[in-house]
Amino acid sequence: MSKTRSRCLRWLLYVTNSRHLGAQRAEAFVKAFLKRSTPHMSQEARENQLHRKAVVLEYFTRRKPKEKKKKPKGLSARQRRDLRLFDIKPEQQRYSLFLPLHELWKQYIRDLCNGLKPDTQPQMIQAKLLKADLHGAIISVTKSKCPSYVGVTGILLQETKHVFKIITKEDRLKVIPKLNCVFTVEIDGFISYIYGSKFQLRSSERSAKKFKAKGTIDL
Repeated sequence: MSKTRSRCLRWLLYVTNSRHLGAQRAEAFVKAFLKRSTPHMSQEARENQLHRKAVVLEYFTRRKPKEKKKKPKGLSARQRRDLRLFDIKPEQQRYSLFLPLHELWKQYIRDLCNGLKPDTQPQMIQAKLLKADLHGAIISVTKSKCPSYVGVTGILLQETKHVFKIITKEDRLKVIPKLNCVFTVEIDGFISYIYGSKFQLRSSERSAKKFKAKGTIDL
C-alpha cells in the first residue's frame, strides 16, 4: 500500500512540475514576443501599457431582429364577386359611352406598333395584338360552334380567362366564351384573328405566352 501511495505522490509531483514548467515557458514566450513587437518601449512602459488598457480580442455586434412587415390583404375573388365590383350597371351599358375608350385603344396600338403604315408586316401586328391589352378593341365573332354567337360585334369591355364581355351597337352586353370561337380584331385596315381556344389566359398573363403562328379550331 505504501508503494502505491509513493507512486501516486511522485506522479502528482511530476504533473505539477510539468505544468509549472509549461507556464514558465509560455510566460517567457509572451515576454519575448512583446519585446520584439515593441522594441522602442522599455520593459516598465510595456508592463504599464498592458496593465492600464484592456485588450479586446473579439467583438460581436448584436443584430436587431427584423420586424416582419404585414402586407395588407386584398379582397379575394369570392369577395369581389359578392361585392359585384366588376359588374356593369344597366344604365352604363351604352355603346356610345365606350367610343372614347375605343379611340384610346387605337392610339395605344399605333404607338405599340410604331405606327401602322401600309408596308407594316401583318405578322408583326398579329404578334403585338396577341400580347396587347384588348380592352376597348372592336372585336367580332367570325366562327363558333354556337351559331348564335357568329356575327356579334362590339367593343370589348371586360376580359377574363374564359370569356369576353362585349357591348354591341344595340346597347346589349354580350358574354362570349373564348372556347370554340374565332374572333377578328380590325384596326386601320389590318385584320387579326384570335383563336379563342388557344387564348384562354388572363390579359396579364399573355405577355409571357408564346403563341403559334397558326391557330386551330374544331368546328
